[in-house]
Amino acid sequence: MKIELHQILISDLFREYSNSDEEGVVGYGGKLNIRPKYQREFVYKDTQRNAVIDTVRKGFPLNVLYWVKNDDDTFEVLDGQQRSISICEYLSDNFSINNLKFGNLTKDQQKQILDYELMVYFCEGTDSEKLEWFEIVNIAGAVLTKQELRNAVYTGTWLSDAKRHFSKTSCPAYQIGSKYLNGTAIRQDYLETTLAWISGNHIEKYMSEHQHDHTAIELWSYFQNVISWVNSTFSNYRKEMKGIDWGNLYNQYKDKNLDPVKIEKEIIRLMKDEDVGNKKGVYLYILNNDEKYLNIRAFTENMKREIYEKQKGICKICKKHFEYDGMEGDHIDPWHSGGKTNAENCQMLCKSCNRRKAGK
Repeated sequence: MKIELHQILISDLFREYSNSDEEGVVGYGGKLNIRPKYQREFVYKDTQRNAVIDTVRKGFPLNVLYWVKNDDDTFEVLDGQQRSISICEYLSDNFSINNLKFGNLTKDQQKQILDYELMVYFCEGTDSEKLEWFEIVNIAGAVLTKQELRNAVYTGTWLSDAKRHFSKTSCPAYQIGSKYLNGTAIRQDYLETTLAWISGNHIEKYMSEHQHDHTAIELWSYFQNVISWVNSTFSNYRKEMKGIDWGNLYNQYKDKNLDPVKIEKEIIRLMKDEDVGNKKGVYLYILNNDEKYLNIRAFTENMKREIYEKQKGICKICKKHFEYDGMEGDHIDPWHSGGKTNAENCQMLCKSCNRRKAGK
C-alpha cells in the first residue's frame, strides 16, 4: 500500500468545480471525483458547513483528507467529501455566512482562502490493501460506515448504478421497501442489506466480481423479488415486519407452496396470544415452526412453587423426589396444541424428564 501526504491549495481543489445530479461532483481540474454519481448526498448541517469555512478563514488546520488514486491518475474522495463540497459551494457563492458570500469578501480575504493548504493523503494499492487501510484510519467527523468504505474500494459502473437504486433519499429501494428495512438509504444501509442477502454475507466477494458490470440489474431485480415475495406471502403489513431478515427468508422459502390466507389467520392468532413474548418472531415461526423465535412466556416462580408443593417434590413422569432447584415447569398440554401458561396447565418435571419430553 502506497500512501503519500500532499499539500493541495483550495484554489486547486476548486479548479473546474462542478456539482450536478447528472454528473456528480468533480474538482481539482476535473481530475477529482468528489462525489461519484448517485453517491451519498451532502449531509452536513449549516453549522457544520459554516464551521469548515470558519476554520479555513482563521487559518486553523482542517482534518486530513483521503483521496484514492486511480490507474489513470484521477482521484476519488474517500474521506473529506463533506468538507470539500462545503468549501467549493462557498467559493461558488451558493451560501453566505453572517450575510457574507465569498464574492462579498475583500480581495485579500478571498486570497487567504484560496491560498489555504489542505493536507491530503493520496492512497494507492490493491483492493484488499485499500480496504484494510481505510478501516484502520481514524477518520474524524462523521465516521464512514462499513459499506461506505467498501464503496470507496469497488468504485465503477456497477456501483454507480447500484447507488442509483439504493443510496439516495427517496430512491426506488426506499419507495418499495422502506417499511421493511432498518437504517437509511443515504448511509448505504439499504445497499449493504441487499448485498448481504444476495451474497450470503460475502459482500466484498460479490462487489469484486461485479465491479465492472455495466449495470446492477441483477441486484435490483433480486431486491424487487424479495419485496414482492414478502407482500404476496404476508398479505397485511404490521410494524413488527420492519427489520426482519427478509432476504434470507426469501432465499430459503421462495419455492415453498405457502398459503397467504392460512398464514394470515395464524398470524392473527399468534398476535393475540398473550403467551407469545416476541411478536416479531411470529414471522419466522410461521415459516420454520421453531418456537424459540416466539419467546413463549414461562411459568412464574409462584406458579412453579405452588405446583411443586402440591406434587410434594415428585416428578410426574419418573415418580422420583427432587429438590425444587432440580425441577422445571412444563406445559401439560403443549403450547402449540393450545395449552396456556397458567397454573392449571403446569406440572413439575425433573430436568432429565423435561428434556426428554421436549425432544419428542
